Amino acid sequence: MSETVVTRFAPSPTGYLHIGGARTALFNWLYARHTKGTMLLRIEDTDRERSTDAATEAILDGLSWLGLHWEGEPISQFERAGRHREVAEELVRMGKAYYAYETPAELDAMREKARAEGRPPRYDGSWRDRDPSEAPVGVKPVIRIKAPRDGETIVRDRVQGDVKFPNKDLDDFIILRSDGVPTYMHAVVVDDHDMGVTHIIRGDDHLTNAARQQVIYDAMGWDIPVMAHIPLIHGADGAKLSKRHGALGVDAYRAMGYLPAALRNYLARLGWSHGDDEVMSLDDMIRWFEIEDVNRGAARFDFAKLEALNGIHMRKMDDAELLDDFIRTLPYLENGKAIADRLDEKTKAQLLAAMPGLKERAKTLVELADGAAFLFAERPLPVEEKAKALLMGNQDVLRDALDVLKAVEGEWNAASAEAGIRSFAEAKGLKLGAVAQPLRAALTGRTTSPGVFDVLAVLGRDESLARIADQID
Repeated sequence: MSETVVTRFAPSPTGYLHIGGARTALFNWLYARHTKGTMLLRIEDTDRERSTDAATEAILDGLSWLGLHWEGEPISQFERAGRHREVAEELVRMGKAYYAYETPAELDAMREKARAEGRPPRYDGSWRDRDPSEAPVGVKPVIRIKAPRDGETIVRDRVQGDVKFPNKDLDDFIILRSDGVPTYMHAVVVDDHDMGVTHIIRGDDHLTNAARQQVIYDAMGWDIPVMAHIPLIHGADGAKLSKRHGALGVDAYRAMGYLPAALRNYLARLGWSHGDDEVMSLDDMIRWFEIEDVNRGAARFDFAKLEALNGIHMRKMDDAELLDDFIRTLPYLENGKAIADRLDEKTKAQLLAAMPGLKERAKTLVELADGAAFLFAERPLPVEEKAKALLMGNQDVLRDALDVLKAVEGEWNAASAEAGIRSFAEAKGLKLGAVAQPLRAALTGRTTSPGVFDVLAVLGRDESLARIADQID
């Protein structure tokens, strides 16, 4: 029976969950789900000066919002420092690593000599075979791994193919510092082994690390996990992703009104594809995701594509489900507070009734909140300049339309309101728009909104008539 796939996402808690990290987490999560395996979460918090609890919380919150749930408790790398030391000392006992006693000044001199001779400034292995009895008094040693000096190390990568590294370039790097703190390179290997990680999916900026990490795996006689180094994300102009391109935290995308489903879909399509499929459900992505289908070239982040995809997801979503997502997101939206403050059962029902018209005109939840603002506006409505001009020039039309609407008998709904206004427009020889546009301005204070008859239905008889009356004279 084949082993269960175990992937891991291992962010450093030095800031928010940025968009590249979110995609790495997504690929790990999708592959684990695709293979009926598990994804673990490790917080790489060994950099004590820069790691913060707030950043850890932001990462956990971002993953949860995206729906990328991990198995078990998050593991703290810092808390495992004793285990990392134990393995480093075991490597020394096995003759696979050694204590090195150079002072910082001696290391600087070694590098300068290498540069002067036109060699890369690497450690020269001077303590590799020396007897520890020669150790200078009062110098705390580091532990260095004995890297192979001849031949090459081959990283067999599911995305990049076989990548060869000449062993002469892999110097005897430090695995335990003189203060007993493990290096990142060493801690990662010990953690991945102890956590039973079978597949490492991470950015291709870690590819050279993979060669060094294999040296530690080999020295310990441990199985090397399957490696998959995915290309980084670039901006639409092909330059390295920066804040102006969209290298923001996941929380910023929530505040910009993107749906988790749309952001997941968009991130999945950054560097991975399934035929010509653009719009994908979560089930689609889980069913189709294969590491080998990830492209080798850098993906380009494009806000326009993300926005268009978000609009598609909004329109495809069930109205009640979209309303739930919208209400949950209101506290994070710049224009959401006014709506959140006035939400009650009545306004929720109105929002739900207006949702078909609102979502047709919005590509983000920010735009949806903007479109829904008319429902929550207090009389007399604030009126935009363009809408004011419409109202001023159509007072007679508004007065007559108000009389027509007052006379609507039976149930007040979009159909009954439309029938009355249509008959009125025909009798007056007016195009429907000539009546609908000033009505829209009176009802919403704007020149754009969902269909005017839908607006009348959602606002209800009393509120509609009162708003129109407010704008006459």
